[in-house]
Amino acid sequence: MTEIDNTMRTELEAAAFRSLVAHLRERTDVQNIDLMNLAGFCRNCLSRWYREAAEARGVALPDPDAREIVYGMPYKEWQALHQK
Repeated sequence: MTEIDNTMRTELEAAAFRSLVAHLRERTDVQNIDLMNLAGFCRNCLSRWYREAAEARGVALPDPDAREIVYGMPYKEWQALHQK
C-alpha cells in the first residue's frame, strides 16, 4: 500500500467529502429516507457529523448552517423544492 502522511490523508478525505456532497446535491431525486434505509445515513446525518467535527475543534456551527453546507441552500428551501 502507498504510504500516505496525515496531511495528505486529510486532503484526500476532504476531497472525497466534497465529492460526496456534490453528488448528493445533484441527486435531489434520492430522498433522505431512501438513503437511511439503504446506507444507514442521510444528508442530515452528514451535516450533523460536520457540525460535531466543528464543535470538537472549538468552532460553533449551528445546525442550519451545517445543513446549508451539505444541501447547498437553506434546508427549508431544499425541502420545498425536492422533498416528496
